[in-house]
Amino acid sequence: MNITDLLTENEKQYLLLRKLQKDETLFHEGDRCRQIGIILKGSVAIVSYLPDGEEIIYNRLSEDGIFGNNLLFSSDPCYKGNVIAQSNDTLIALILKEDLIRLLKDNEAFLSEYLRIQSDQGKQLNSRIRILSTDSAEARFFSYMHDHHDRVTYLSVSDLAKDLYLSREALSRLLSRLEKEKRIIRERKTIHLL
Repeated sequence: MNITDLLTENEKQYLLLRKLQKDETLFHEGDRCRQIGIILKGSVAIVSYLPDGEEIIYNRLSEDGIFGNNLLFSSDPCYKGNVIAQSNDTLIALILKEDLIRLLKDNEAFLSEYLRIQSDQGKQLNSRIRILSTDSAEARFFSYMHDHHDRVTYLSVSDLAKDLYLSREALSRLLSRLEKEKRIIRERKTIHLL
C-alpha cells in the first residue's frame, strides 16, 4: 500500500504528478525544498559529487519511498544532493508544504502512516551511521547483514558496495573470503549468513 492510497479522491487533488525518465534530474543540489516527493513507480537516488567528480549516493528510494520530508520543515530546507530518476517512467507525486500540513491535520490515517515512514527513515539513518562508524569492511558487512535480518538481496556487487561505503573490489574480496570460510552462502543475487 502506498501512503497516497489513504487519501480521499478530493484530497488527491493536492498531488502534483511528475513522470521522469532514467537519469533525469527532478531537483538539483542547493534547490529549495518546497514539497515532499512520494515515489509511485520506479526509483530515485539522492546523489552528490565531490570536487574530483566522485559520485556519492546519499540514498536510494524505490516505490512508496518519500524524499524531502526531512528538509521541508528544517531551518535549511535545501537539497543536499540531486534527486535523479534511476528507472524509466518513474512517477513521483509531489505535495506542497501547505497542502501536506492540511492533509496531516485532516486525515488521521495519512498522519499515522507519514509518522511511521519518518520513524523508519530515522532508523535507517541510524543504521548508516553505525556502518560508517565501523572501520573494517568485515564489521560493516556484518552490521549491514544484521540490519537486514541476516539475508540481503542485491542488484549488483557495485550497488551493495555503495550501500556499505566500500569499493567494489574490497567487497568482492571480502565476500569470496567469507564464502570460503563458510560464513555466508551466495545464491544468485542473495547472501545468507550461516
